[in-house]
Amino acid sequence: MSVLFTSYRVGLLELRNRIVIAPMCQYSAEEGRATDWHVIHLGNLALSGAGLLIVEATAVSPEGRISPADLGLWSDGTEEALGRVLAAVRRYSEMPIAIQLAHAGRKASTRVPWEGGKQIGPAEDQGWQTVAPSALPYAEGEVPPSPLDRDGIAAVCDDFAQAAHRAARLGFAAVQIHAAHGYLLHQFLSPLSNRRGDTYGGRLENRMRFPLEVFDAVRSAFPAERPVSVRVSGTDWAEGGGISSRPFPSPESLGHAAAARSMSRAAV
Repeated sequence: MSVLFTSYRVGLLELRNRIVIAPMCQYSAEEGRATDWHVIHLGNLALSGAGLLIVEATAVSPEGRISPADLGLWSDGTEEALGRVLAAVRRYSEMPIAIQLAHAGRKASTRVPWEGGKQIGPAEDQGWQTVAPSALPYAEGEVPPSPLDRDGIAAVCDDFAQAAHRAARLGFAAVQIHAAHGYLLHQFLSPLSNRRGDTYGGRLENRMRFPLEVFDAVRSAFPAERPVSVRVSGTDWAEGGGISSRPFPSPESLGHAAAARSMSRAAV
């Protein structure tokens, strides 16, 4: 039998096989709240026989959504709506379910893909001011994001922690932190989007600081017996845009040993 179909254990989480259903954005939420579409979508996947199902990139704040139709987990209302979906799915499936927590940063406030995916400006209906490490727009002609100051960084970190608390209450088996694909945490990691001159920019050690702080906050907020992982991109696929031209710094030098190990091993 192929190893793919053998069990796999991550901490106390045991998967019946090594098939993992990746998070897939549905752009079908209402003000961040899961809908009947999510019952159909996740319910169907939960009956597939895979070892683990990961819920789509879920915004930790309204401003962290890619589009106005993104799923969120930042309020009692969004938690209750997602809980209703999970209850329906779990009634017919014992598959472990994880969730990916995310913030889109400068790639937020856009139209849904089938409407072109262009930025919705902060002065337009359903649009908002985006944030990022630096005031560099994602695409030419877009309204530049507002650079996060220290208070803003702390607020986003707390948003991730609060979302992790809610994920724990909902009984998610694991959390994945989204630090890939050009979204906020990736924006801090990348020299293309991070031009800061403070301790959150410049050297790789500094650019890693905020993602590591988010990891620590989520790890502290989510039950210790349940896994927390990080999804990272190892390259920006652009000249001069690689995350690092050398190995990651030693975990000990950063003071975030568990997080650094996770980030260095989760480049998928």
